[in-house]
Order: sequence, then structure tokens, then C-alpha cells
Amino acid sequence: MNGIARFLGDSPLRVFIKLLVISLLVGIVMSAFGWSPYDIFYGIRNFFLDIWHMGFRAIDRFLGYILLGAAIVIPAFIILRLMSYRK
Repeated sequence: MNGIARFLGDSPLRVFIKLLVISLLVGIVMSAFGWSPYDIFYGIRNFFLDIWHMGFRAIDRFLGYILLGAAIVIPAFIILRLMSYRK
């Protein structure tokens, strides 16, 4: 039992009682807020999905700015190069 007690940090019975009390308190708090374990998992999943989508939205916006600027800059560059080519 010494190896188990060392792994758990206390005697198995005391660790069991501590975990039981903490589980009861967490259960009361979650019930008061109307949360379930699925809500927590879905919240974490949605958090990472939102970050994922925000990243691609930022890339899309960045590329949109580049294309918008290129619509003016590229033709202006070509016109300026053609005008300087004649000289």
C-alpha cells in the first residue's frame, strides 16, 4: 500500500473522501448554473472552432485587401512600364 499512498499523495480512503467532497461541491455549482459535462465539452470544442474560423476569416480578409489593391496597382504598373518603354 505504500506505493499507492505515495502515488495518490495520501491514504486511499482519505483521497476517496476528498474526491467525493470536491465532486459534490462541483456538482452543486454546475447544477446551480445549469451546466452539464456536455456543455463544458461543447464549449471547449466551440472555442477552438471559433479560433479556427477566425483565423481563416483573417486570411480571407487579408487576401481580399491584396486583391483589391492589386486591381489598381497592377494595371497602373503596366501602364507606367509601357509609357517608360516608349522613351
